[in-house]
Amino acid sequence: MVLTERKTKEVRREEILDAALAEFAEKGYHGASTEDIARRAGISQPYVFRLFGTKKELFRAVVARCFRETLEMFQRAAEGCRGEEALHAMGMAYVERLTTERMRLQAQMQAYAACDDPEIRDAVRQGYGDLVAYVERVSGIAPRGVATFFAQGMLLNVFASMGYAPGTAEPWAERLLNACKEIE
Repeated sequence: MVLTERKTKEVRREEILDAALAEFAEKGYHGASTEDIARRAGISQPYVFRLFGTKKELFRAVVARCFRETLEMFQRAAEGCRGEEALHAMGMAYVERLTTERMRLQAQMQAYAACDDPEIRDAVRQGYGDLVAYVERVSGIAPRGVATFFAQGMLLNVFASMGYAPGTAEPWAERLLNACKEIE
């Protein structure tokens, strides 16, 4: 008889969040099913509901986790930096994430697309607000500079979602990508 180690509730929760991230990134809030999420996580669908209650609560947990991980990435990147140096470090870390973790970008875009639901919109606003507050605090720059930082980030999201990267884009996109480098 083979004994398997029983996983803790916390470990299972993280596995479900990983599976849900992949499903929601690919299919969106409305298209993803808790049945597919459970299958991907290797558990039963009722267990998903036992831990998260509803599909919406699971989606909100994925959204909150993604924003928290982005904030933690910004914090690691900006460690020991202030001002423009901090902005540059955070921007470079974000570009790296966009190019290496496409699923996270897709999940982020799906979160914005699901903002027609007030509870999801609140989760997105809270997470985005936390990012803005951190960037304001660590950079110490004026609101216009913070707005430019986030506007560039959203432009980079759009390019990444279209599969563009520096050196691979059409001429119009290359011009915009190059202009982003000049703003730094």
